Amino acid sequence: MAFWNKNDKTATGATKQKKKKSVWREWLDAAVFAIVAATLIRLFFFEAYTIPSGSMEGTMLINDYLFVSKMAYGPRLPMTPLAVPLVHNTMPVIGGKSYTEAVQWKYHRLPGFGHVERNDVVVFNGPDGDTALADQAEMDYYQACRMLGRDAVISQYRIITRPVDKKENLIKRCIGLPGDVLEIKNARVYLNGQPNELYPHCKQNYIVKTNGMPPGVDDDVEMVQAVNNSTYLYNIANDQVDAVKKSMNVVSVDVFIKDGPGRSASNPGDWVFPLDTANFKWNRDNYGPLTIPKAGVTVTLSPQNIAIYRRIIGIYEGNTLEERDGKIIINGKEANSYTFKMNYYWMMGDNRHNSLDSRYWGFVPDDHVVGKASLVWLSYGDGGMLRDMRWKRLFHSIHSLER
Repeated sequence: MAFWNKNDKTATGATKQKKKKSVWREWLDAAVFAIVAATLIRLFFFEAYTIPSGSMEGTMLINDYLFVSKMAYGPRLPMTPLAVPLVHNTMPVIGGKSYTEAVQWKYHRLPGFGHVERNDVVVFNGPDGDTALADQAEMDYYQACRMLGRDAVISQYRIITRPVDKKENLIKRCIGLPGDVLEIKNARVYLNGQPNELYPHCKQNYIVKTNGMPPGVDDDVEMVQAVNNSTYLYNIANDQVDAVKKSMNVVSVDVFIKDGPGRSASNPGDWVFPLDTANFKWNRDNYGPLTIPKAGVTVTLSPQNIAIYRRIIGIYEGNTLEERDGKIIINGKEANSYTFKMNYYWMMGDNRHNSLDSRYWGFVPDDHVVGKASLVWLSYGDGGMLRDMRWKRLFHSIHSLER
C-alpha cells in the first residue's frame, strides 16, 4: 500500500505549486478591482462633481470640486445599467454615448440618512435634458428652439435624447419642497406666505445711482454695465449691499426688477415656466403663486392650467397626453383631474439674476435627484491650481461656506 508524504511535492496526488502571476496580470487584476471599488463608491456613497458655471455664486464658485453624498437622500439605483464605468454620458476623448439604452430599469432609491430639505444644495439631472444638442452641451435645446425655431435647430444641430440618469448634472439650491406654495415678489422668494431665508452670499442685480461720479465700490463687487454717467448695474451679494450703499458717490441702491411678463423671442431667458403668458403673466422676479406637486395629491386639470402639468403627466410620469377640442385626454380617457405619482422640488441658483433654474424649466422630479453637495475638496481660480488656489475653501462643508 502506498502512502502519501505531505512533504513530497512530487508524490502522486501532491498539490502543484501555484504558478506565479505575470506582472501584466497583477496590474490587470489591480485595475479591475480599483474600477469596481470606485464604481460602487460612486454609486452608493459619494461622487465627485465640479462647479461648471456661475449660477450658484457666491456660495459655490466656478472650479469648486465637491463631494456629493449619495447617502444623504438614499442611493439611486442605475436606470441605464449598461454603461462605461466612471463616465457620465459622453466618452472622453473620442466622444459619443458612454451607455446603451438596450436595458432600462425602473426608478428605485435605497434608504438614506434623510430626505431633501428646504435650502439644501442639491445635485440633480436637468429636467429639460431629455433632448440635447450633441455638439453643444452647454446650450439648452428648448431655449434654442424658442430663440431660433425648432426647424432651424434640427437643421443646424445633431439632436440626441437621453434617459433620466444620463441627463446633464446640475447644482442648485432646493427652494421649495413638495406641497409648498411658492411665490416670488420683487425678486424675494416666499414660501407658504413667509419670506425665505436670505443667504449672505446670494447675488442679485442692483441699480446703483450716483451723484454723477463713478461709484467708489470695492473691486470684488461685479459691475454688469454702466447705464449712463450716473446709473450703473451691479451684481451684488447680500452681504455686500450695505457696504455699497455707504460707498463714495453712491446715492441709492435698489434691486433691479424686471417689468412685465416674460416672453421675448429675442431673449429665451425671458421665457419663464410654464411658457403660457395668456394664463400666467409671470417673470423671473414676480412669479406665482404656484403649488409644488406632491406624491398622492390630486389636482383639477383645465385648458387654463394644463401648461403647468404637461411635462409631469406626459414625460416624467410616463402617460400619454392629448389635448383636443378643449378636452384633456390621459391614456386614452378624458380626464379633469390627475394624481401625482412622484414628489417634485423647486430649484434655484444663488446667483438669482444669472441662473437658469426652475423659473425656466419647472419642477425637478424625485427620480432626477442625485445627491446632496456636502464638501469642497479642491478649489482654484482662473489662474489655475499652481497660482490661484483658494486655500480657505479646501475641505470645508457646504454649510460653512454658505454662511
